Amino acid sequence: MSNTELSVTDLEAIYDRLAEAITAAGEQKEALFLTKLALLLANQLGDREAVDAAIDEALLNL
Repeated sequence: MSNTELSVTDLEAIYDRLAEAITAAGEQKEALFLTKLALLLANQLGDREAVDAAIDEALLNL
């Protein structure tokens, strides 16, 4: 994954924004929103191996 890390403050702000966006999308479109967001961010990252690693990490301890 990337060597650039966000600050705890930035991560907390992103968490809050994600929670708001998930609520705004609604229960029926939550999965669609999260998939669309993941694809947009993956495209910005431009590194398939890093995306694969992030997917694997996100699956841990669910």
